[in-house]
This record gives sequence, structure tokens and C-alpha cells, in this order.
Amino acid sequence: MNDRTFDRPVFVKKGGGVMVGEIGCLADAFEFLQEWPKDRRGPIFNAAFRACQRAYDGQVPISVARDAFAGFARSAKILEDISAAMPWMTAPKTGRGGVSA
Repeated sequence: MNDRTFDRPVFVKKGGGVMVGEIGCLADAFEFLQEWPKDRRGPIFNAAFRACQRAYDGQVPISVARDAFAGFARSAKILEDISAAMPWMTAPKTGRGGVSA
């Protein structure tokens, strides 16, 4: 594992909530934050950006940057909770193919 890779990715809504993006490392987080509209930036955005910078410089653990980015995503209402299993992952298996009809 790269020392700048998050222990688990952060999933965010993109494109008006139509798509889900995976933020798995500092580079992904920086790219996402730099593309964030300037008129929607605020103190929580700034804290997340600073945390990513400090993690990049080795001043704080990478987990601090990940948690700060996830906090920013939550406050911006773009954090996607994928911990809930998708229906096709938990549906009862039937028939020989193992897929519900």
C-alpha cells in the first residue's frame, strides 16, 4: 500500500449526484478539492485541504486527511454511504444460476 493511500476509500456523489466517485488517496482528494466550486468553499473545505497538505508533508497521519476529507464530504452532503449492501448482493439465490428472476 502506498503511504499516501487511504486505508479505505471515501465515496462521493459527483455530477449532480448521478455518479459516485471513489477518493482513495491524497492525489484523488487534492484533485477533487481543487475542482470544488470556489463559491462553495468555506471553513470545512479549508480544514480538509489543510489536513491533506499536512499529510502530504508528513506532519499528520494519512488517516487525519482521510477523516477531514470525509467530514468535508458529509458537510457538503456529497458523502455516499456504500456500507449498505446493494440489493443484488443480498437477494436470495434461486435456481441454478444463483440469481433471482
